[in-house]
Amino acid sequence: MTGSRSRDSRRRAEARGRTAERLAELRLMLTGWRVVDRRARTGAGEIDLVAVRGGVLSFIEVKARADVEAALQAVSFRQRERLLRAGALWRGRHARFAHLQPRFDLMVVTPGRWPKRVENAFQAETRNAQDLI
Repeated sequence: MTGSRSRDSRRRAEARGRTAERLAELRLMLTGWRVVDRRARTGAGEIDLVAVRGGVLSFIEVKARADVEAALQAVSFRQRERLLRAGALWRGRHARFAHLQPRFDLMVVTPGRWPKRVENAFQAETRNAQDLI
């Protein structure tokens, strides 16, 4: 019974995550961003959304949480490092975006509200992103 419950819980969490990603993508498109990749898999991990606007290439982590603070706390140092590595690998594989300024944003999806984007939610604190490859 416990195994069945944990599988159901994982399925519900994944469904919530996919819904949050779709809402985040819609919000991005409505604010002039062009989503160029979704659930991008790299050797370092998955990037929820990759979007372009102007001269910015945004790697976006989507979190469905009660508030922005809870979402920020949900992205651990280890996960930030993984996302920085994944972003560097993604850029290396997509040369046509090499001229754009990379940025790591967070999209927070909260109940009953439009997703909120936190620009530059995290950066390489102690290392250059290139060193993370």
